Amino acid sequence: MISVNGLSKRFGATVAVDNISFQVPAGQVLGFLGPNGAGKTTTMRILTGFLPADSGTATIAGYDIFDQSLDVRKRIGYLPENAPLYMDMEVPDFLHFIASIRKIPKLEIPKSMKRIIDLCGLKLVMHKRIGELSKGYRQRVGLAQAMIHNPDILVLDEPTSGLDPNQIIEIRELIRELGQEKTVILSTHILPEVTATCDRILIIHKGKLVADGTPKELSGHESGRSTLWVTVNDKSSNPLDILSNLTGVESAFSHSVFDEKQRIGLKLKAGANPAEDVFQTSVEHGWMLSELYHETATLEDIFGQLTK
Repeated sequence: MISVNGLSKRFGATVAVDNISFQVPAGQVLGFLGPNGAGKTTTMRILTGFLPADSGTATIAGYDIFDQSLDVRKRIGYLPENAPLYMDMEVPDFLHFIASIRKIPKLEIPKSMKRIIDLCGLKLVMHKRIGELSKGYRQRVGLAQAMIHNPDILVLDEPTSGLDPNQIIEIRELIRELGQEKTVILSTHILPEVTATCDRILIIHKGKLVADGTPKELSGHESGRSTLWVTVNDKSSNPLDILSNLTGVESAFSHSVFDEKQRIGLKLKAGANPAEDVFQTSVEHGWMLSELYHETATLEDIFGQLTK
C-alpha cells in the first residue's frame, strides 16, 4: 500500500529526513515514533504531498507521490497535529464544505456525512460552532474531515496531543476501529499511544530509521537485554558469584539485602533465559528461592537506548 525508498529532506544545513526506506501493507496500523524534531512530521508531510523531498521515491496505492500527487491525495486522509478547522463554522457546515472540495457527488454528501458523524461520535455537537467545542471534539472533527471521503489510508500526526485521559482513550479506540479496515500511519512521541494502538512500530531519530518491528519484537530479546531477578535466603554461600557463572548470564549484581534474603539481578545475553538453571542451582545449594522473575526490556527502554 505504501512504499518509501531512500527519502531525504534538508532544511538548509539541517537534515530532517535522512535516506529512510520502509513499506506499509494494507490494513496495518503503523506507529511512527520518535522524539521531538526526529523527522516524523516532515516525513508525513512529504507522503501527503505538502512538502517535496530532495531525493528518494515513494508510492501510495501504486501512485507516485511526486508525479501523481493528486491521485495520491484522493486516497489519503490527513490529520496534522493542529487540525485544519474553521472555528466560526458550525460542524455540519464544515463537513459539508470538506465533502464538496473532496469532490463527493452532491447526492452522496448526506450519506457520507451521516457515516462520518456516526463513526466519529459527533451527534451531540452538530448544532455547535467548532470554536465552541472541547479539544477532544475538535480532534474528532479533524478526524472526520480526514475521513469523510472514505480514504484507504489515514495519516495522523499526534492525534491525541493536548487531550485529557478520557479523550485519549476515546481517540485510541476510534483509531483501533479504523485500523480494522484502513491503513493507518500514526505519528507520536507518546509511548503508551503506540503500544495501545499499533501493529508495528518505526522509530526515527535525527532523520534516520533506527528500529522497525512489532511492539513485542522491539520489547523482546531481539532488541534489548533482559534481566532475571532472583531472591534467595542464603548469603553465606555467595549466590551472587555462583549465579553470575551460569550460561547465558552476562553480568550479575546485588540489588538489595534484607533480613536473611538477597535480591540479585542477572543481566542476560540476547535470547537467554536460564531460569531452569537458576532453579536447579538453588536446589543443589539448598537455597530458599522466593523470587524468580524474568523482566524483558520495555518499549521505553528500547526508545531510550536508540534515541539518546
